[in-house]
Amino acid sequence: MKIAIASGLLLIANWAIASDSFPQEEISVVIPYMAGGPSDVLLRDIFKAAQPYLGQSVSVEYMPGSGAILGARRVLEAAPDGYTLLVCHQSLDLAYLAGQASFNHTHFAPVAMLIRTVSIPTTYAGHRAQRASDIAALVNQRSTPLAFGVTRHSNDHLFWLQFFEQSGISPADVLVVHFPSMSSQVEALLAHEIDFALLDMPSTGQLYASHALTPLGVAASERLPGLPRIETLSEQGIDLVNTADRGLLAPLDTPPERLATLANALAQALNDTSLRYRLAHDYGSLIDYRPLAAYGDYLNEQFYKLAPLAEHVHFRR
Repeated sequence: MKIAIASGLLLIANWAIASDSFPQEEISVVIPYMAGGPSDVLLRDIFKAAQPYLGQSVSVEYMPGSGAILGARRVLEAAPDGYTLLVCHQSLDLAYLAGQASFNHTHFAPVAMLIRTVSIPTTYAGHRAQRASDIAALVNQRSTPLAFGVTRHSNDHLFWLQFFEQSGISPADVLVVHFPSMSSQVEALLAHEIDFALLDMPSTGQLYASHALTPLGVAASERLPGLPRIETLSEQGIDLVNTADRGLLAPLDTPPERLATLANALAQALNDTSLRYRLAHDYGSLIDYRPLAAYGDYLNEQFYKLAPLAEHVHFRR
């Protein structure tokens, strides 16, 4: 991965040289989710490593609400000067595809994709389901519907609709419960108010370690270093890979040389050995650095995959 990051640095080096007067003040990063969630945990670590290369402090602005639309609109309307950035993953485009937002990733300037955090279907300790592949049989056996937590029109919502289809589960036979955030789903699981939620290592790693929550599988092509005994979904006969692909966007028309400076600092941060270890082992995240236009191309590619998929599983429901 260091080779890939080095290649990205070569692509942006000329722009970065031209912008050594930027930044001259604090940079604000808008996280359109609640404090303490995975985006907060991951981006704080990354920006702590990036700060020496930026030469300025980075503040975090939390703007949860409306399925990440509120925070996204804040950056959409910000001055295009490189000092206001948006933490983004698929929820931005999914909100658009669900008809909840009038804008998508094309209304922003891509800075860099950073990491893909692996999703983990999860239940509470002592639940009859011990693997994700147990869920379909339990749905058929229960006289009362099993409850699945989702953040409406987010990545986990789409995952469960795909999971139901692959497992032969009718959405009419389960209870889908909407929550404002991942942390509220964790609280509901711990209280046994719901049966399942789609979580991840940044939000739940300590609860897995203490056996308060049970990971039922990892939605990745390989097992996670931090959960080596937990099977992938594909090992359980479920052909699903799901990650939250986190990156940074800036207001449209932000000067390219400023975007390059930001992307360069993030690339340097992701080469830090201790950070790389934490991301992989503690946070179940895969570094996938793509600067500037390469990130834009990735977002375009993913959007055209998400659009027919969202339509196929009736994502607007």
